Amino acid sequence: MVLMVGLGNPGPKYEGNRHNIGFMAIDAIADLHRFSGWRSRFQGQVGEGSLGDTRAMLLKPMTWMNESGRSVGEAMRWLKKTPGEVIVFYDELDLAPGKVRVKTGGGAAGHNGIRSIISHIGPDFKRVRLGIGHPGRKEQVQRHVLSDFSKADKDWLGPLLVAVADNAPRLAAGDDSTFMNRVAIALGSQDKADNGRAAGKAES
Repeated sequence: MVLMVGLGNPGPKYEGNRHNIGFMAIDAIADLHRFSGWRSRFQGQVGEGSLGDTRAMLLKPMTWMNESGRSVGEAMRWLKKTPGEVIVFYDELDLAPGKVRVKTGGGAAGHNGIRSIISHIGPDFKRVRLGIGHPGRKEQVQRHVLSDFSKADKDWLGPLLVAVADNAPRLAAGDDSTFMNRVAIALGSQDKADNGRAAGKAES
């Protein structure tokens, strides 16, 4: 079994925030792969199911972003897993919107949720970085991440979440490069479709 974690803040006030894209990804995986209903455990919400041949537990910490590590650490210890069997989905300012990168280990790069997880289980967990773009100025970062996705963002956000969920079995099996490639291809197809629609409008 792998432990897949999505980062975000609890409550309806925050559910549409850019900072909650980790929750959104986990919800998309649970829906597509028909995981069990959410239940309260490990200071969070958990669901269980299968991704291809791999059993998985999905976790959304309800501790607030800055204390995510408390929930992740508790779940990891109960499951008797190593940090290498933990996969964390979260928002990444330094990636363009809709871009996805997977890596294992490293620092927090200013992300308080990741910093908290590192403090509880160490740095050697897998990170799925979901690009939300940078607002351009450091003083605008907090407002940017705690604001809802715009209508324009929905054009790439929906296809991204579908592609991430569709290819989650690859990620669970440890095939990170194929996961990234297939998500990129899916988003590339969406870009072409969007461009085609734009051209059609220009011609009409």
